[in-house]
Amino acid sequence: MNLSLAAVHFARPEALWALLALPLIALLWRWRRRRSSVWRQNVDAHLLPHLLVAGNGRGRGWAGLFLLLGGWVLAVLALAGPGWRQLAQPLWQSPAPLVAVLDLSSRVTATDLPPSRLLQARAKLATLLRERKGGELALLVYADDAFTVAPLTQDHANVALYLDALAPEVMPRDGQRADRAIEAAVLLLQQSGAKGGDILLLTDQADDAARAAAAAAAAQNMQVSVLGLGSQAGAAYRAGDGQIARAQLDPDSLRALADAGGGRYAGIADDDSDLRGLGVLTPRSGTGTGESRQGQGMAWRDEGFWLLPPLMLLSLWAFRRRGLTALAVLCVMLPLAAPVPAQAAERSWWQRDDQRDQATQSGGVEAYRRGDFQSAQRRFENVHDAEGRYNLGNALARQGQYDAAIAAYDEALKLRPGMPDAVANRAAVDAARKRTPPPGAGQQQQSQQQSQPPSKQPSQQNPPQQGEQGQPQQGKGPPPQQRDPGKPDPAEQARADAAQRQQMREALQRQQGEAGKSPAQRREATETPQQREQRQAVEAWMRRVPDDPGSLLRSKFQLENERRKREGK
Repeated sequence: MNLSLAAVHFARPEALWALLALPLIALLWRWRRRRSSVWRQNVDAHLLPHLLVAGNGRGRGWAGLFLLLGGWVLAVLALAGPGWRQLAQPLWQSPAPLVAVLDLSSRVTATDLPPSRLLQARAKLATLLRERKGGELALLVYADDAFTVAPLTQDHANVALYLDALAPEVMPRDGQRADRAIEAAVLLLQQSGAKGGDILLLTDQADDAARAAAAAAAAQNMQVSVLGLGSQAGAAYRAGDGQIARAQLDPDSLRALADAGGGRYAGIADDDSDLRGLGVLTPRSGTGTGESRQGQGMAWRDEGFWLLPPLMLLSLWAFRRRGLTALAVLCVMLPLAAPVPAQAAERSWWQRDDQRDQATQSGGVEAYRRGDFQSAQRRFENVHDAEGRYNLGNALARQGQYDAAIAAYDEALKLRPGMPDAVANRAAVDAARKRTPPPGAGQQQQSQQQSQPPSKQPSQQNPPQQGEQGQPQQGKGPPPQQRDPGKPDPAEQARADAAQRQQMREALQRQQGEAGKSPAQRREATETPQQREQRQAVEAWMRRVPDDPGSLLRSKFQLENERRKREGK
């Protein structure tokens, strides 16, 4: 590879200033060498030339200086981050947030957009919330003043809940102050910490104050676009004072506002072509604070690590007599620093004891799930915590080794007193051990128990208790079958086993029926008559509460308007 100095790029070039310390290091080394000489400390200076042998140790001294300076240079260059090639690097950028601003003056009730401008605006906002591809979004409304319906959020569905409540009736005063709406949108974006953003204004006309506010927003990296509501023919509407007036779309004033705000203008359309033309369905990148999107770029690769091996070799000089030992240690440590293959993870010298136990227990769980209980047993025997002893008991119980399984459960309970799973499994295995099998049937019964597949798999942390489907807990071993040990008659044993199986089937059916019920149905089945009466009264009272988000918005805006009056805003 042809490498020239001009092709080298330093990621941290300010570190190169440390090279200026080379003369100071050389002077310091020489001063310490002169001071450390035993002869110079005990013999007069004018006698030293007659007593010292010329060149004695001088070569070794200069070699030490060169090694010291060379190590310093290598360390500084490595710290500066040299690089001579660029690699593709994923870049993450935050999409620009969007503030949708809807005109809720009385003009929005005009019917030149059937059935009305208001309903068309609601439908258009619903399309925007549904089809916008990520990014934060807020909703503002304005008449004589602007109010926040929903702050910036990535949950667009939550914003859509307020659309049906939007109407001129929720506004404290009628009017059409688009300039205040744009200023409020800019303030909302600034409060979120965004470095820029988009503002979409839905209205039918704009004045000079609105254009000035849009220009001020553009100066702060806020792009203002406009979606025109209405038609140039216009339609009659009833103003807030009860007078009949006519509302007409003024596209020229809206285009001027969009130009001042650095955005675009589009008239409302029947499909989403207007939103696509405005570019609000795909967020701009690089100005937001919310979720990020991936891009592609080129980045210099830091090659400074290549300088570390020679630097480490030079550092062996500091060990002096132990240099050979340090070199041997370095040769042993370098292979260990290489990546460890996944299959050798359990043998890694770098793993802690708990990590090795976790890897061993994972292998045991996999073997248990395959039905290889002997392999699972060998794995779990090497895990000496409560979970390992518990799982060992499960594996032993599956093989019919009940005494050993109970001993393993006892060890688990000693390590974690009161462990519910160990208590339950121990009781089940102890009951199975106490059963006296009929003559000649013991081996057959044990074979059936060993061949029985586990109903659930063991967990490395907290295996579940009795499952939702009525099966025994994973690894609990064979379920206890009650039998009178004093009557080992085969026919009676067969009847007892059949009765036990019937009881398990009935319990399974009951639990399956309970699993099909909702939590509310299960709660109703267990409540007392007094609790049922109280619940029904609460439900009846809740049904009388009207679901009117419009009144909530109206109250919210009214309170905000009164606060602004008190503050003189």
